[in-house]
Amino acid sequence: MTEQRDPIIRLVEIEKSFGTQKVLRKASLDIRTGKATVIVGGSGQGKSVLLKHMLGLLKPDNGQVLIHGKDISRMKKNELMEVRRDIGVLFQSSALFDSITVYENVALPLRERTKLKEAEIGRIVKEKLALMDLHGVEEKYPAQLSGGMRKRVGLARALVLDPKIVFLDEPTTGLDVKRSEEIYKLFHHTQRKLGYTSVIVSHDAPKIFKLADYVALVADGKIQECLPPEDFQTSENPYVKAFIQATMGEIYRGEGESL
Repeated sequence: MTEQRDPIIRLVEIEKSFGTQKVLRKASLDIRTGKATVIVGGSGQGKSVLLKHMLGLLKPDNGQVLIHGKDISRMKKNELMEVRRDIGVLFQSSALFDSITVYENVALPLRERTKLKEAEIGRIVKEKLALMDLHGVEEKYPAQLSGGMRKRVGLARALVLDPKIVFLDEPTTGLDVKRSEEIYKLFHHTQRKLGYTSVIVSHDAPKIFKLADYVALVADGKIQECLPPEDFQTSENPYVKAFIQATMGEIYRGEGESL
């Protein structure tokens, strides 16, 4: 198997409990390099818990969290910080700082993690904002922007260090259907253009399937399936069939407007 096809992230039989509640029960998942993997599942099934393990925010009770073949759950803080240099994150709320401008929000990771001169920082910030189709907003504050624009600024900041992996946690929360569709298209085009690996936690089926290379279902503490969208939607796995029926009714074939 070539390096390109090797998983960039591998979860191996992850177990995690909070008190008496067992959330993950030997959950295993491979995230393929350069692909978009969407993690779906019912509320409380552990989608965000999986994401936090991949970010190193939680440590498993048992199992391994491998990034580039190294178990981050056993790393020291400085080692983990080095791994995170290759990671960008877009949180549900976009997590922008209200007290500083759009420019300063996007520039922040460059100032914290690099020694670039201001001219180079400015060039990169403008480049990433242009990629998000955002023009003339550098001096605005987050509160002056629409919800969709804040998501775009959040994604620009997540991409400003050119990460190899980007995590998106419920990225369209709070947006209407039209704005959600626009954000999904933006994710799709930037991921294809820049070639990063994306991991997206979402409740928004079936729209989210259009940008997925793989769909992974979390149920009963495990990854029940991780398949390309068309295969996922025709799976005979009873958990997948129940999810499809509950969220989409009749099988969604991926027809309609393309990205």
